[in-house]
Amino acid sequence: MSTETRPGVGERSRLRLLQLAALTSTVDRFAIAPLLVVIGLDLKAPLSAVAAVASAYFLAYGLMQPVWGMISDRVGRVRVMRLSLLGAALAGVGSMLAPNLLVLGLTRTLAGGCFAALIPATLVYVGDMWPAAVRQRPLSDVLAASSLGIAVATAGAGLLADLLHWRAVPAVTGVAAALLWVALARLPEPDREPSTGNPLRSVARVLRNRWALVVFALVFVEGIVVLGVLTYLAPAVQALGSSAALAGLVAASFGVGALAWSRLVRSLVGRSSAGGLATIGGALLVAGWAVPAVAVNIATVTVAGLLLGGSWAFLHTTLQSWATEVVPTERATAVALFAALLFLGSSAGTAAVGPLADSGAFGTAFRLALVVAVPPALAAALARTRYGTRTGSGDPATPPPPPAAE
Repeated sequence: MSTETRPGVGERSRLRLLQLAALTSTVDRFAIAPLLVVIGLDLKAPLSAVAAVASAYFLAYGLMQPVWGMISDRVGRVRVMRLSLLGAALAGVGSMLAPNLLVLGLTRTLAGGCFAALIPATLVYVGDMWPAAVRQRPLSDVLAASSLGIAVATAGAGLLADLLHWRAVPAVTGVAAALLWVALARLPEPDREPSTGNPLRSVARVLRNRWALVVFALVFVEGIVVLGVLTYLAPAVQALGSSAALAGLVAASFGVGALAWSRLVRSLVGRSSAGGLATIGGALLVAGWAVPAVAVNIATVTVAGLLLGGSWAFLHTTLQSWATEVVPTERATAVALFAALLFLGSSAGTAAVGPLADSGAFGTAFRLALVVAVPPALAAALARTRYGTRTGSGDPATPPPPPAAE
């Protein structure tokens, strides 16, 4: 583990740069939801077609997670972050100038593939640079910045679109990526031996573990029913006649809820088993979609966001922690696959609900989400409880990190 420092780049400065990288990645990923309607109106495209752009973004974000992980094992964490930031900056410029939906789709897909590198790389960087005894603190700080990015993106994107133009949003994240590309040149590369092993063998070892397959199945469905359908909270509010700014503020309830509920999660760790935390998260997931399934209005969509944020804090962090321990000898590979499946599920969910959203049938979409949410909510609680009973890992020794999208 490196203790290398450069002039002006102490531990606090390194942590701030990592937090800014995680924040920028999360903002770019969550900013598109409040923009779907205004992009469609500007480019004269149906909502389902614009939603397909978001789906392509999530698909690229998910598929590139393990790819960037393997590259960083070979060329270094900082080099990967700077390379991805350069690509993200160019994609931001391309999105700002996109003359039609096809070009926008291509540039947003490139952005998703590039921004996918940042959060996993920052987390692994912390693991490389900070001793195990104090590592939880910087990890929590990085993931808290990511969670803050959810609220900033959903509230700020709609406001920026109303005040200026939707094109200002990818321009802002593109400029931020360019500035970070410059700033991260000061970040020291950890001292480590480059990986030379066959990554496919690591993947095979993980996939032979049946508990890993259970975790992957659960997080894939979570991606569908949380992140995928969550994309349509802001459009549902806009369909009521509200502005993009108000829709963004309502959708920001998810990020606010995730941050607020995470405090309760921390207080329950040590007093509740991991299976118990998963049970609470599953209940919040079902309740979150049950509210707008009854009626779609500003109040019910806001409550849905808050409850789904609670599910993210309880259920997702439990699955996230489970992924780090299910195959301890191949932890990096397991976590990369976990993140990839989360966003593949998100892409699938966004695409599946697109036609319903295009026809304005948001109530039907949320009722469908409710039906889909019940089985994984029950399965997660039962499976995590059984895993804890069989392995003795039912009570995590340390609190799970604040909720983040990997």
